[in-house]
Amino acid sequence: MSIVAQRILTSPRRLAMPVLSFPGASLAGTTVRGMVTNPDAQAAAELALHTKYATPFIMSAMDLSVEAEEFGASIMMDDWEVPTVTGRFVIDMPGIDQLRVPPVGAKRTTVYLKTIEKLRAAGTDAVVLGGMIGPFSLAGRLFGVSEALAETAGEPAMMHALVKKTTSYLTAYARAFKAAGAHGLIIAEPTAGLMSPASTSEFSSPYVKQIREAVEDGTFTIILHNCGARIGHLQASLASGAKILHFGKPMDLPAALAQVPGDTILCGNLDPSEIFVGSTVGDVAARTSALLAATASYKNFVISSGCDIPAAAPPANLAEFFTTVGR
Repeated sequence: MSIVAQRILTSPRRLAMPVLSFPGASLAGTTVRGMVTNPDAQAAAELALHTKYATPFIMSAMDLSVEAEEFGASIMMDDWEVPTVTGRFVIDMPGIDQLRVPPVGAKRTTVYLKTIEKLRAAGTDAVVLGGMIGPFSLAGRLFGVSEALAETAGEPAMMHALVKKTTSYLTAYARAFKAAGAHGLIIAEPTAGLMSPASTSEFSSPYVKQIREAVEDGTFTIILHNCGARIGHLQASLASGAKILHFGKPMDLPAALAQVPGDTILCGNLDPSEIFVGSTVGDVAARTSALLAATASYKNFVISSGCDIPAAAPPANLAEFFTTVGR
């Protein structure tokens, strides 16, 4: 059993694992831009959240632009918004053939690897998790999301060629997170949730499985995140072999928990914008309590946000979430 799974399955109490990083910027006196460009700032923000909320898990920031940027894609950055990829970097098969798989650490990936090193060096008792984009989602960032989705039907061989290259790069990046000392890695594959379950099984799950098999052991585990997945995607997600799955708002978690064995852990799925940013403290308590009640009989469930919590989340809402789980 991995360190992450052991922490969850042997815990005497309910645990919380929200995808929480950018709200720490204000606590650490920095900005989102500071966090995604400076490992000292990112580590300080993560540790500030850990200190304030006694989080059992600490994770590097979810920035799904950093890998595409390393391939050469252009990004847009703002002080208080997560960076985004702009434009299409490759548009056809000749471009994919010529696409060079970059070495890890050529650009801002070093920020995230050094953040993990700093989080481990801090000596907390928390589980430390890295994070990176998934293989099909990275292909979508490079080729264009709508175009990549269309070509899974129109030119499937072309999409496989691109996903093979993104998988090669991401396998090396996952190994770097492991070497940096992370206990596990969240692979964010949101674009797979926009495909049919059959297409997810073809263009995402086998490639996630390839990455997982290259790095996973008793000291390091993969957590597969798909914020767009529905119950119909569950079997495709399980086909990756990941024993910890993290889902967003569309997933029917009680139904999913009824379909997985007890050693497969499911996490989710409070909507980050609707609940953590847009709700009152009372609503946060009510929605958190309702999800805990609906999953009370499952020790293999960890309550979480359905995706990354924005920097604008009110501290009172975050505090109420953790207080409700603790109660």
